[in-house]
Amino acid sequence: MFKKFLVLIIPALLFTGCMNNKVDVIKKFKNKVGKLDSYQIKGILEVTNNETTYKYDIDVAYEKDEKYKVKLKNKTNDHEQIILKNQDGVYVLTPSLNKSFKFQSEWPYGNSGSYLYQALINDIENDDNAKVEETKDGYIITSKVNYPNNKDLVNQKIYLDKDVNIKKVEVLDKKGIVKVKMTYDKVKHNKDFDDDYFELSSNIEVKDMDKKEQKTSKLTDVAYPLYIPDNTKLTNQETVSTESGDRTILTFNGDEPFTIIEEVANADDKYNTISVDGDFDFVVDVIGEIGDGQVSFTSNGVSYYAVSNTMDSAKLLEVVNSMSTIPVGK
Repeated sequence: MFKKFLVLIIPALLFTGCMNNKVDVIKKFKNKVGKLDSYQIKGILEVTNNETTYKYDIDVAYEKDEKYKVKLKNKTNDHEQIILKNQDGVYVLTPSLNKSFKFQSEWPYGNSGSYLYQALINDIENDDNAKVEETKDGYIITSKVNYPNNKDLVNQKIYLDKDVNIKKVEVLDKKGIVKVKMTYDKVKHNKDFDDDYFELSSNIEVKDMDKKEQKTSKLTDVAYPLYIPDNTKLTNQETVSTESGDRTILTFNGDEPFTIIEEVANADDKYNTISVDGDFDFVVDVIGEIGDGQVSFTSNGVSYYAVSNTMDSAKLLEVVNSMSTIPVGK
């Protein structure tokens, strides 16, 4: 009888220990970062689209009262963008175009983010089945994620050391393949920032455009989507000349019709802030604008605009993310 009692109680104790470990690790992590007045994180963000991985140097800053600044620099072409949130709103700054875009957005709330403490904690709190695994180096917290524009991303692994400091975050798709990886290189808690660090005016890098400067006008390569919905095909391609340069219009007809417009992108002569509807996310290799049935972005000197009356933004984004300069048949 005593042996049977031991057989029953030992697994129960082990289960209780696992539960306590899960609760303790999550509690320690939340207590460590959840109540910080400020922090700065520097690292490498890797985003994979259609088997191509884009790497960014990333500098993340947070200060209480909902101030955020995320600076991204593409390691391949040095293209820079800044996501900025302050008391006036949410902006995406693109210095190469002499532009900033102001969004009617709740960012960073409502979607996951591997480079923000607040987003990681929110994901853990929203997942009653979040798991904690102990390793020789520390812990791994696994939780569900919420990426409205990419439903293929389903969960994330948060790697912590023994002191529950984040080392990296991996976001996985339905097949368990890592699609986003954030490596935390340098972290500073309760960082002191200048008073104007999160102000739009102090983050604008004005590029003085010389009117004599020759602007690009030719669209040398046309990009085509490698993913096209079933029973839909390219039916027309037309290139026209405008005052600012070439513009190519690709028309796709069928069960899920859509149109893609590609044109030469030139920086504005003077710095502009443009108000836009919708939200923003990674599109191909940059931060782009995503609205109701429309996606737009600028990459390598070309602006792209895709629109559909039948596809939602997530599916249209899947089409756009597959774009390549490799021709497709009509």
